[in-house]
Amino acid sequence: MSLPPTRHTQASLVLLLLFLLGSGFLTTSLLSYYASRDSIRDSIINTELPLTSDTVYSEIQKDLVRPILISSMMARDTFLRDWVLAGEQDTAQMTRYLREVQEHYGAFTSFFVSDRSSTYYQSKGVLKRVKPDEPRDVWYYRVRMQPEPYEINVDVDMANADRLTIFINYKVVDYDGNFIGATGVGLAVDAVVKLIDDYQQRYERSVYFVDTTGRITLTGAQGGPQGTKVGDSLADIPGLSDMLEKLPSPQSGRFEYQEHGREHFLNVRYIPELEWYLFVDKHDKALAGIRQGLYINLLLCLLVTAIVLTLVSLAIRRYQQRIAALATTDVLTELPNRRGFDILAEQALQEALREQSPLCAVLLDLDNFKLINDEHGHLAGDEVLQRFARQLRDKLRQSDILCRWGGEEFILLLKNTDRQAAHDLAEKLRQQCAQQRYAIADQTLQVTASLGLSQWQPGESLHSLLGRTDRALYRAKQSGRDRVCVEQ
Repeated sequence: MSLPPTRHTQASLVLLLLFLLGSGFLTTSLLSYYASRDSIRDSIINTELPLTSDTVYSEIQKDLVRPILISSMMARDTFLRDWVLAGEQDTAQMTRYLREVQEHYGAFTSFFVSDRSSTYYQSKGVLKRVKPDEPRDVWYYRVRMQPEPYEINVDVDMANADRLTIFINYKVVDYDGNFIGATGVGLAVDAVVKLIDDYQQRYERSVYFVDTTGRITLTGAQGGPQGTKVGDSLADIPGLSDMLEKLPSPQSGRFEYQEHGREHFLNVRYIPELEWYLFVDKHDKALAGIRQGLYINLLLCLLVTAIVLTLVSLAIRRYQQRIAALATTDVLTELPNRRGFDILAEQALQEALREQSPLCAVLLDLDNFKLINDEHGHLAGDEVLQRFARQLRDKLRQSDILCRWGGEEFILLLKNTDRQAAHDLAEKLRQQCAQQRYAIADQTLQVTASLGLSQWQPGESLHSLLGRTDRALYRAKQSGRDRVCVEQ
């Protein structure tokens, strides 16, 4: 009858432990995850991307400084100015001069455009004549009118199969400060592309350039973000369609966007020399590793929780079994006590009723046992009870039920045994008890037993059966002890 509350208590304890362990592990894992995620996000946004942007910008500036110095030197070269002022007599001289500059300084291209003759000189010779209505010559007339001494312009180089080139266009003036032409050198964009590829491979991030209209102007050899190419618009790239509205001008900025469930961190820097935006883009691959670590951590926590709960459940079950055994077992003789007998007897009665088999009960009481306790002490009496119980158990069948009824009384339930067979066994036990001797300390003790016997009647309660058996034992005691009496 106490089993359901016990199970309920065990289930409640396991659920409480599951809640505590689960909450602790989940809280710890989530706190660790969010702390790591925030740390990585902060590192990416505030350190990695700005550092990469600054480095790329510095490399570009470094690559531009030398061409600017070369162009400045050419604009102030007395040979070039004297040759123009002398009427541009020998074209080969200018061609040789531009070729020497290009080869000596390792420039990609070198040029001079005369304002007097509108001739475009290149290291390979005369390229063409510039015209105000020619779209490709707009740069020259823009330089001619601007107040600044030079500009940096990205354009295709007609002299080199229209390869994209960064030109340093420097104004040339005579000794009186009058404009007489434009000169300069070109830097191949391939050098910047190589720089982009290097940083993309080294730091696992996308580096590309976007002009003020939102079109990609320069990418690595493998293309821009999500496989885009030069000339594609940001409006056509998932997650970047509204970026043009957010672009700072001309300051730098930090942005985040989503692309197919992936989070991207973006650092944008305006490069005034090119009038381009430098984009450094990094997706959340590092955060994906953190999330994977969270899942593994949660899986390990779940495994540890399952192991702990299993061990706790086994321990609780073992202790419950032990407590149940203690509650139904006599500590002295290690036989079932009255509570244990009630459980076993009910099962035996149900079995006898189901199988229509005979069942007999025997109450056994050691005669004058109080004298042993009084004369030899309770320790001696306990030892006699222990030995007697062990010997009695050895003489019964495995199926028979033997319990300590209390004090020096024992009760037997003999399954599938009728009254006559039970009487014969009881008489045998009485005789063996009378013949048994117990060596205690330096003395030898002897005890006899009185036995009462009755056979269970179908439909009879356990209480009625035990009452008849007790009356039979009482008659045996009253008749002089050391005998077996049967209750009809």
